[in-house]
Amino acid sequence: MATLTQWVAGARPRTLPAAVAPVAVGTGSAHTLGDADLGLALLALLVSLALQVGVNYANDYSDGIRGTDATRVGPARLVGGGLAAPATVRLAAFLCFFAAAVAGLALVALSGAWLLLLVGAAAILAAWRYTGGRSPYGYRGLGELMVFVFFGLVAVVGTTWTQVHALDGATWAAATGIGVLACAILVVNNLRDIAGDREVGKRTLAVRLGDRRTRLLYAALLASAFVAAGLAALVHPWSLLALAALPLAALPARTVLGGSAGHRLVPVLGTTGLVQLCYATLLTAGLVVSA
Repeated sequence: MATLTQWVAGARPRTLPAAVAPVAVGTGSAHTLGDADLGLALLALLVSLALQVGVNYANDYSDGIRGTDATRVGPARLVGGGLAAPATVRLAAFLCFFAAAVAGLALVALSGAWLLLLVGAAAILAAWRYTGGRSPYGYRGLGELMVFVFFGLVAVVGTTWTQVHALDGATWAAATGIGVLACAILVVNNLRDIAGDREVGKRTLAVRLGDRRTRLLYAALLASAFVAAGLAALVHPWSLLALAALPLAALPARTVLGGSAGHRLVPVLGTTGLVQLCYATLLTAGLVVSA
């Protein structure tokens, strides 16, 4: 039976900045457009965190029962490593999705943004179908696209909309910046696993592009985030504060472009999450100051 430490590791804490960052930026955007609501922001954060942990447990379960974790380079998985029963990990994923649904329903009811019920249902379905179901889209190279949509555009824009029922160009630019950084986290994760994924027939985007082009994609995603901050600054000039995260982003970019592979890419996953969190914090501060 898995220990508490192993369950926490199975939740993949290094990926959690991808859940926190969009809510912070979306709330900052709401502040520039009216008046941010911290209560609604906390509900949005609960939804985002529950979805992120849920998708991590769902991936653990689905990859484990398919046997695609047998040659994994990164940390041990609960199912693939024989640490927990598949049914228990699946239950953990479903409980997280249920928590996200309950928090999401409360968020929609309090904000009156009822259309987001459909968006929330689509997000939960996408979380499960990433590696679950008969034809998981993560095995067809579409994982990055869905991460960009749901942990970038939907998460930031949805957070802003529930609080002020308004959007501007800076909201969309900020959502784009957060989305491409969330994609970068997934890209470096899949870059690390190219050899093992190719062996088991898991056709991630990294497998399809190959090693060199995946490394270039990672660097391009990091750069795109700062371009997006520049676009947000056309509406709210203090958004340029996000550029202060550039030196931090240079470190993982140098590691990836330098050819590091296997276990040497494991720390890059955490550093990329830190880049996203730092970028989001600075961008949020810039939006608040601009208001």
